[in-house]
Amino acid sequence: MLASSGAHAQDGAPVQPVAARSRASAEVVASGLEHPWGLAFLPGGRFLVTERPGRLRVVEPGGRLGPPLAGLPQVAAGGQGGLLDVITDADFARNRRIFFCYSEPAPEGRGNGTALASATLAPDAPALQDVKVLFSQSPKVASQLHFGCRIVQAPDGNLFLTLGERFSRKDDAQRLDGHLGKVVRLAPTGGAAPGNPLASRAGALPEIWSWGHRNPQGATWGPDGRLWIHEHGPQGGDEINRPEPGRNYGWPVITYGENYGGGRIGEGTAKAGMEQPLHYWVPSIAPSGMAFLTSDRYGAAWKGSLFVGSLKFARLHRLELRDARVVRDEYLLDDLGARIRDVRQGPDGWLYLLTDSPDGQLLRLKP
Repeated sequence: MLASSGAHAQDGAPVQPVAARSRASAEVVASGLEHPWGLAFLPGGRFLVTERPGRLRVVEPGGRLGPPLAGLPQVAAGGQGGLLDVITDADFARNRRIFFCYSEPAPEGRGNGTALASATLAPDAPALQDVKVLFSQSPKVASQLHFGCRIVQAPDGNLFLTLGERFSRKDDAQRLDGHLGKVVRLAPTGGAAPGNPLASRAGALPEIWSWGHRNPQGATWGPDGRLWIHEHGPQGGDEINRPEPGRNYGWPVITYGENYGGGRIGEGTAKAGMEQPLHYWVPSIAPSGMAFLTSDRYGAAWKGSLFVGSLKFARLHRLELRDARVVRDEYLLDDLGARIRDVRQGPDGWLYLLTDSPDGQLLRLKP
């Protein structure tokens, strides 16, 4: 049997999600976005938004949508695949560089996989320039599921990219000769970043940072100076992890979830040599998007909280942390009726959200 319903901390004590004690509202910044997926911030209060069908747009501060930017590589849009995450380089003011990830078609239509590219976004240019594919997931798989595809740039400039195990290939999450079910660490110009944990291990790909992941669709750099991710479990068992170099996070050998329709997966919930999640949810909330609040915009009680979008329950979760443990999980915007796809803190200190629908919105969270 699975553990009792609710969210759980690493020590197994239940942390039940509860409605927020204080209300918040969502202010519409822009509408008319088709399944928006990733959000980045540009100078002058503008936004850069991806739409899953394969469009990248600049959104003006007043909400006007710019035309789709030309110059994207070919995108295998369909199912969960398409144009997914986007970030600006830490030195964007000087180099105008962006990074984006997407589902890339294999040659001759033989499957697809997650890819990461860089490009230059010149002011008011109608097209991306200097597009370069930095990473291409191997092997390619004939699937429209579990691409992962969140990007985080560390303070040293290197890039973390989360990669799903493509659903039908879950056992590959334990193999080190492929990218499925991994977090990889890449140089900003492409290739494995120096100092990766498996660089000298025979038979292992040098890009790999950690493995045993299912479908990580949230990632952020924490105030503790570490990478944080969350990942979809199967039926139950969504997880929050802080991937450490060269560590195995267990999927599909250990999980707090079960097969769709019931039935055990793997060997249980723990095994020597495999990491426990920092936090997990049963039942699943279907998490997407992830951001720490570091600003004072919402008062002292919320500062330092971790915010996670829920696709399944169409709400926003605020997690209070103490000593890297979740001590409270409360949800907001449950009356909005919108699947939260992305969560970001803007340069102005406000939290911004993307809603996943054919008429998706960019929202600003107001207290």
